[in-house]
Amino acid sequence: MKPRHPHITKDCQAVSDILQRIGDKWSLLVVQNLGEGPQRFNEIKHGIGNISQKMLTTTLRSLERDGFVTRTVFPTIPPRVDYELTDLGRELSIPVKGLAEWAIANTGRINEARARFDGIKAVA
Repeated sequence: MKPRHPHITKDCQAVSDILQRIGDKWSLLVVQNLGEGPQRFNEIKHGIGNISQKMLTTTLRSLERDGFVTRTVFPTIPPRVDYELTDLGRELSIPVKGLAEWAIANTGRINEARARFDGIKAVA
């Protein structure tokens, strides 16, 4: 059976693919941090906090592969490597910043809703 709206299915798949790529917490936090400007690996790691070196490396490579981040190696001893958002990454940082601000502003309301829900479920 043919889908009634094949373009919707295609669009949903495209959105799903992109959200899967950038929707994990580390990618969003890296993009948010790099929104401040170019940074070295350890600056990003320090800005995020409890991310492992391996996870940050993996996240940066994925973001670079997808065109959100550039990696520039400077020929110094030891080599200096800077990470920076591309134009695409800067465009992404706009909704990421909005989402982060919304999450911070609404954390209390969400926690209250969870507590009410959990209280109702515990009684039921």
